[in-house]
Amino acid sequence: VQLQASGGGLVQAGGSLRLSCAASGRTFSNYYMAWFRQAPGKEREFVAAISRYGASTYYADSVQGRFTISRDNAKNTVYLQMNSLKLEDTAVYYCAADRLKLGSATDEYGYWGQGTQVTVSS
Repeated sequence: VQLQASGGGLVQAGGSLRLSCAASGRTFSNYYMAWFRQAPGKEREFVAAISRYGASTYYADSVQGRFTISRDNAKNTVYLQMNSLKLEDTAVYYCAADRLKLGSATDEYGYWGQGTQVTVSS
């Protein structure tokens, strides 16, 4: 499956952004989907994940209550709605996919998009 992330940009602290990740090449509903992020000088970290039909979601503690992951299998797209953005949310955000399980580790996902930059300013 090929993944294309979009929707990043520059936003003030407290603002909102919605990221999208469009998938192609395989049956989208066969894949668990996730968002990760990587800030400069830091390791890539888990943000959120969603099950194949959206029944289960889970989040990193740092974004719980502010971010919402969702998917539209008819559009082959997964979303990340980010509200109440903080300076520390600044990072390149990556979408990821895998058929096997709903995980939070980078090595549990076999397919990755190219990343989209999110910059939160004060």
